[in-house]
Amino acid sequence: MTPRSTAKPRFPRLAAFALGAMAALGAASAAQADARFDAFVARLKPEAMRAGVSAATFDRAFKGLTVDSEAITKSTVQLEFKQSLAQYIDTQVSDTRIANGLQNYRQWGDLLARLERSYGVDRYAILAVWGMETNYGSTMGGHNVIEALATLACCQPKRPEFFRRELIAALQILQQGNVTPENMVGSWAGAMGQTQFMPTSFKAYAADGDGDGRRDIWTSVPDALASTASFLHKHGWQPGQTWGYEVQPPSGARPGSTLSLAQWQAAGVRRANGQPLPGGAARASLFMPAGPNGPAFLMLPNFRVIKRYNNADSYALAVGHLSDRVRGGGPFITPWPNHDKPLDEPGRIELQTLLARRGFDVGEPDGKIGTATRAAIASFQRQQGLTADGYAGVSLLRRLRTAR
Repeated sequence: MTPRSTAKPRFPRLAAFALGAMAALGAASAAQADARFDAFVARLKPEAMRAGVSAATFDRAFKGLTVDSEAITKSTVQLEFKQSLAQYIDTQVSDTRIANGLQNYRQWGDLLARLERSYGVDRYAILAVWGMETNYGSTMGGHNVIEALATLACCQPKRPEFFRRELIAALQILQQGNVTPENMVGSWAGAMGQTQFMPTSFKAYAADGDGDGRRDIWTSVPDALASTASFLHKHGWQPGQTWGYEVQPPSGARPGSTLSLAQWQAAGVRRANGQPLPGGAARASLFMPAGPNGPAFLMLPNFRVIKRYNNADSYALAVGHLSDRVRGGGPFITPWPNHDKPLDEPGRIELQTLLARRGFDVGEPDGKIGTATRAAIASFQRQQGLTADGYAGVSLLRRLRTAR
């Protein structure tokens, strides 16, 4: 963010009038949105009651709710920058997230082992999804799910019927007594709790992991982890198999080629760490996300199961890698081509300090690269004629130290 100009307007009365008019328009728009919201809620009530939601549950769920303006903004505004796959892996499978994963495994290892026996899903994969979705339950979104879904269903043009269906499902979840309206928190788009399930996914996959008769993915870690295990199991997780292997591909190998592990082994393919591939009939596809000079992977069916949670190769690769790191594995062996190394904590604090000195709003320098810091980085990069990817790398810190 560049510093604001301190110059006075040339026509102060005209400027004051314009600002007052803008404020009046904003207030009018907000009032119209609130009126539209209230009318939507009134029309929704009979539909919800036909779906099994009592009048008492409905009224309690909507008591004091208004338009969630942040949900509308986030549904229409695109991010200013995108990370490369290498940068995404660095960010998502950070040293901090690995350390937190180890700490949570020590705390919940017995539960994870029990879930692995019950559902046939690898305990480290369950843990890694939890880590990726909400940083082990610490960042669930902070939005009232009923308020966010009602806002998106009534007051924005994108997929209103989808959000209306999810809203009815969320009200049915309240009716069943799984959670109170006050505790039903999630993302701006209605993804709920520690598992970030949409309400219809909750109805299909949520599980009671602590035996209290409720499925509480907000405050019960056993319920949240059991629900993730249930989701992966019902989407076809193959017991006893991993998600994939980093490999040394044969010369001339074509990405997307699919053979059994035994056939890949017979073709001379080895893991990147030099260990042999396991044999067997499981089929694996060659994945080379950075081209022939970057890391290569053989992806097993469980990789596609992880993608049912989030249909992005980058997400599934990060989940798989995080599960391996918490299990005790090392980082990827083959370097990403032309990849800028991430900063350590002192470097991140220095970067934030230098950005703040230039007038960018990063908050208190704390070494945590969040939304504000990434936005500040992207603004600085644009000033410097660089690609605005918002990535906190070594070369960016060097540039900040010397830029005028």
